[in-house]
Amino acid sequence: MATPAHVAIIMDGNGRWAKARGMPRLAGHRAGVEALRKTVRAAPGLGISFLTVYAFSSENWSRPKSEVSDLMGLLKLFIRRDLAELHQNGVRVRIVGDRAGLQPDIRGLLQEAESLTAGNEALTLVIAFNYGGRDEIVRAARKLAAAAARGEIDSEAITADMFAGSLDTEGIPDPELVIRTSGELRLSNFLLWQAAYSELVFLPCYWPDFSREHLADALRDFASRERRFGGLAAQDVAS
Repeated sequence: MATPAHVAIIMDGNGRWAKARGMPRLAGHRAGVEALRKTVRAAPGLGISFLTVYAFSSENWSRPKSEVSDLMGLLKLFIRRDLAELHQNGVRVRIVGDRAGLQPDIRGLLQEAESLTAGNEALTLVIAFNYGGRDEIVRAARKLAAAAARGEIDSEAITADMFAGSLDTEGIPDPELVIRTSGELRLSNFLLWQAAYSELVFLPCYWPDFSREHLADALRDFASRERRFGGLAAQDVAS
């Protein structure tokens, strides 16, 4: 079975999961963290080398302050409680997103997680935090424009590969598969450049209910598809 080396997940539905059970939204986010733990543990055994998760978008700041505070607290708790296990299990942590404006303690934790695990190779866990696809593209364009203004590069010589190297995901292969839970059918500003040719799988389950079986089913769905990257299917070429 063809297995994608890089799987990206939009972890959606924590709040609705909690509401359906008459629980506060924070309970849904806590259950979502546990689902993330299980997914990270399962990924290497399923042949996944890179796992990117949409943890906090640049648009999430518009949520109520109490919920944003709860999410920040959960991030801190996840890193403090899980970093040792991630490191022991050979997981490398990469953070993508805009770190400008984040609280110093948050920035410090993110840096600690990356530095401690930099040499690990069993799985690369990419956490998209304060991340937005359009924002990432704009920041990359500004970086290249500044380099061109300094005379370091020729603007006419900029290629797609050069642009990709200016994104937060430099050195990370594009995801072959993007999964979204909760039944929503959109990317919501996630990996807009990188997901240009990704296969998309939308699942009706809320993120806290996501299991190893859901992940395995999505991988089987991926394996059944023929990826053409804008070309023709084999039978169309033959005819």
